[in-house]
Amino acid sequence: MSSDVPVDRKAVIVISSHVVRGSVGNRAAVFALESLGHPVWALPTIILPFHPGHGPSTRYPVEADAFSRMIDDLIASPWLGEVGAVLSGYLGSADQARPIARLVEAVKARSPEATYVCDPVMGDLGGLYVPEATATAIRDILMPLATIATPNRYELAHMAGATLDDNTAIMEAALSLGPKRVLVTSAVPMMAGGIGNLLLTDRHAFLAEHRAIEQPPNGLGDLLAAVFLSRLMSGDGDEKALQAATASVFEVLARTVKRGADELTLESDASSLVRPMALVHMRRLVHPAQRRRL
Repeated sequence: MSSDVPVDRKAVIVISSHVVRGSVGNRAAVFALESLGHPVWALPTIILPFHPGHGPSTRYPVEADAFSRMIDDLIASPWLGEVGAVLSGYLGSADQARPIARLVEAVKARSPEATYVCDPVMGDLGGLYVPEATATAIRDILMPLATIATPNRYELAHMAGATLDDNTAIMEAALSLGPKRVLVTSAVPMMAGGIGNLLLTDRHAFLAEHRAIEQPPNGLGDLLAAVFLSRLMSGDGDEKALQAATASVFEVLARTVKRGADELTLESDASSLVRPMALVHMRRLVHPAQRRRL
């Protein structure tokens, strides 16, 4: 029998990598969303013993046909009305993009207000770390369906085909991407020794900054996308959601580094996700649309 749950209890489908040890991909996103009170359906795209950044790591991508059939089972299930959002991250292959798109379309058909967050996990300052075909599939198949995109600056630059040396360029590229909200991590900081997250909507541009921490563990982008989504689903406005999500991620990061851990210590820091205390400096930037009117 189909069930429809209240909006604030809607489930989130999280589709990303799964590591046996560590706090990246689904391990980070699922923990965060459940800590914040959301039922979660978790679908792995690939299984690894640990993040490849720690050393050679056996990759076990979920085979394309099996992945597609699992998606079809979810679409046909009697519980699809429980779902209020889909969050996709790292893909195990380009072939996984179309089944994910099919799921997003089915969720939105059932619940038109549902949110789709596309975290285009494809690269960083060193370039792409997924095959070009996977990056292209994310850009061309998934991004057009996204309500929210959460690229880092280098992923945005790759998708936009532009060099993003300042926040003005970042905002123009974000506008060209398509989603109503684009949250860009590793934006250009305005405070010395800082790092920023830039959120661009159709009307507003916000920059959340905090001090930079050298050699951070992996998984911060996965965590930020999940917490930001949760804050919006809980009714926070854009600026408040950005501030709270940035504070949570910075607080977890700072505590992890203080402990000397090589993975985010989420199991010790659930309170940082729910009630972050870290200070985040917020700025309102001139939106590109406003600049063009001047």
